[in-house]
Amino acid sequence: MQAKVVLRSIGLLLMMFSTTLFLPLLVSYIYQDQAELLFWQSFLILLGAGAMLWFPFRNEKRQLYHRDGFLIVALFWMILGTMGAVPFILGDTPSLSITDAVFESVSGFTTTGATILEGLDDIPKSILFYRQLLQWFGGMGVIVLALAVLPVLGIGGMQLFRAEVPGPVKDSKLTPRIAGTAKALWVIYLGITIICAIAYRIAGMDWFDAIGHSFSTTANGGYSTHDESIGFFKNPAIEIVAIFFMAVSGMNFALHFAALQSASLKVYLLDSEARTYLLLMILSGSVVGGVLYYKDISDFSLFDAMRHGMFQIVSFMTTSGFSTTDFYNWPGPVPVMLVFIGFVGGCAGSTAGGLKVIRVMLLYKQGDREIQRLIHPNACIPVKVGKEVQQERIIEAVWGFFGLYVVSFGIIMLLMMAGGLDQVTAFSAVAACINNVGPGLGDVATSFRTVSDPVKWLACFAMLLGRLEIFTILVLLSPKYWRY
Repeated sequence: MQAKVVLRSIGLLLMMFSTTLFLPLLVSYIYQDQAELLFWQSFLILLGAGAMLWFPFRNEKRQLYHRDGFLIVALFWMILGTMGAVPFILGDTPSLSITDAVFESVSGFTTTGATILEGLDDIPKSILFYRQLLQWFGGMGVIVLALAVLPVLGIGGMQLFRAEVPGPVKDSKLTPRIAGTAKALWVIYLGITIICAIAYRIAGMDWFDAIGHSFSTTANGGYSTHDESIGFFKNPAIEIVAIFFMAVSGMNFALHFAALQSASLKVYLLDSEARTYLLLMILSGSVVGGVLYYKDISDFSLFDAMRHGMFQIVSFMTTSGFSTTDFYNWPGPVPVMLVFIGFVGGCAGSTAGGLKVIRVMLLYKQGDREIQRLIHPNACIPVKVGKEVQQERIIEAVWGFFGLYVVSFGIIMLLMMAGGLDQVTAFSAVAACINNVGPGLGDVATSFRTVSDPVKWLACFAMLLGRLEIFTILVLLSPKYWRY
């Protein structure tokens, strides 16, 4: 373990993040919301903390080992989740405890979108902008950004890339150099964000809301600048824009790169995961819309029922967590169906959370193979995705991930119940956090404001587990990891 190199890298990343506070500072000057001093103080605190970690080890530029990458990513997300809470702690509006401030920060960085804030319309614009910005940086990953723009790190980029990027297959690169891959991802991410902001503006938002919501939409985060979320605007055009860009951001960004390279949309149609993702989204949205229409909820027309149904399905499946209405009051199994579609999540290599569609596909195909083996015990039956035979190593990794996911889910749920939550609230709270969805059911349907502080800290841990896909966090708890 190269502790000095790890601390130097974390210090550099923290100093890099401190410079992003100039953006909400600029917003504060534009809107004159009296928060300028708050962000200057926060900038100096973050810069100073990063400098204290970096300066003593500034000459340590040795190559990172594979295990060092996991430690840097895990520690950085934990530290950044805590340090990102500084503006919330120092601010008077809103006035938050340390626990609430850290919860809001971690929820933002992990693009979960769970919140403890109320009265968003009365909060200074710069604070709202900072909150949206947290999600945008967390969406693609601050460390991936660092690999794109800070080659001066002088460390093994692939180790960080493997630990940071979501999905079961992490060895593929879009370009020969890892820095080029990170840069390509961020260029696409930035491009989608800009187009999304312009589309929101054309659909009816003002520029502040358009830019803020483009950040959380592209990151599939779900924070809004209004308590009523997207429902505040009561504008079908805005909802359609949100549906489209949530769905786009929930797809593998490598596919977007390939589509741009080939200048063809066939790339999406030829990808098995993308086809399954879109098909499941359309079918589920149609089912929910149909239930809303035939149950005669709020006198929905067929168009309104389908629009609301599709919006909430896309929002939960991409783990965005936006809402247009009180979905938790919808009839029958619909609210639970929304929670379960969040387990599936988006595609690997996207900004969405959840298990990921490719993992669900592989789990299903492996289950189908076991059934076929019962019928034909001596048959050699490969697992295929499209025409490609999957390596057994990938199948084992997916099952290992799923096993740890289930165990982690169960333990955190039991602990939350011990912390005072009922079964429905505890189940949906863990699902909302570990899948990075945001909203749940029961007492956490609208916010986590009323739950106890220990439950909020458990929720923060669950968010980090989900964002870093369990292995990156749990590997640090293994004695073997620290043995050498």
